[in-house]
Amino acid sequence: MKVVALDQPSETEKPRIGFMTGQILVADDFDRMSSDEIENHFGTGA
Repeated sequence: MKVVALDQPSETEKPRIGFMTGQILVADDFDRMSSDEIENHFGTGA
């Protein structure tokens, strides 16, 4: 196996991080959605 350097993106290339900013809404409770159902299926992990 050989490790090689990656080329940097050109100056005209737009970065992909955050490319959909303002186009998608995520609920404030996203990380808690369906938590009761998930606990019923998999338990609490304790």
